[in-house]
Amino acid sequence: MQNPVPGAASAFTLTSPDINPNATIAEEQIFNGFGCAGKNVSPTLRWSGAPEGTRSFAISVYDPDAPTGSGFWHWVVVNIPADASALVKGAGDAKGSGLPAGALQTGTDFGAPGYGGPCPPKGDKPHHYHFTIFAVDVEKLDVDENASAAFVGFNLHFHTLAKATLTGLYGH
Repeated sequence: MQNPVPGAASAFTLTSPDINPNATIAEEQIFNGFGCAGKNVSPTLRWSGAPEGTRSFAISVYDPDAPTGSGFWHWVVVNIPADASALVKGAGDAKGSGLPAGALQTGTDFGAPGYGGPCPPKGDKPHHYHFTIFAVDVEKLDVDENASAAFVGFNLHFHTLAKATLTGLYGH
C-alpha cells in the first residue's frame, strides 16, 4: 500500500464489524458465567497500516475498570504471523482453532488461555474493554501458553513497534 503523501507514515488501525468504537458490546461477545448469559464468542478483528519491520502481531483484551486493583485480562494472543491482517469470529475458542498457524493464546485472568468476554459486576457502571493489536519486531515472543498476561505485557514492552486500540463498553 502506498502512502498518499511521500514520507507519510500509514496509521496503524484496528477495526471490527462486531464492535463499534465506544459502543455497547453485543451479547454474542459477552461471557457466559458470573451472572452473564452471553455466547462468549471472540469478535472478528481486522487491522491495517502496520509499520515497517513488523514480524508478528499480538492481541489483548483488557478491562481497566475491573475492581481488582490491576484490571482484568480477557484475552491474550501472541505470535500471530506478520502476513495476517485479521482474526475470524470465534478464533479465541479454548483450543484457538480459528487462529492462524503459529499463533498462541496465553494466560488470562479467567485462569486459562482463550477468549473470555466482558462480564463486569452487576450494577457497576459500564466497563471499558480495550481490544489492542500490537505490531511486534520479533516473529515469536519467548512465552508459552502458561504465561500470564503481565509477563506477556513485559515482553511486548520491549518488542512493540506500534499499537492500535478499539474500545467497547459493557455493563449490566
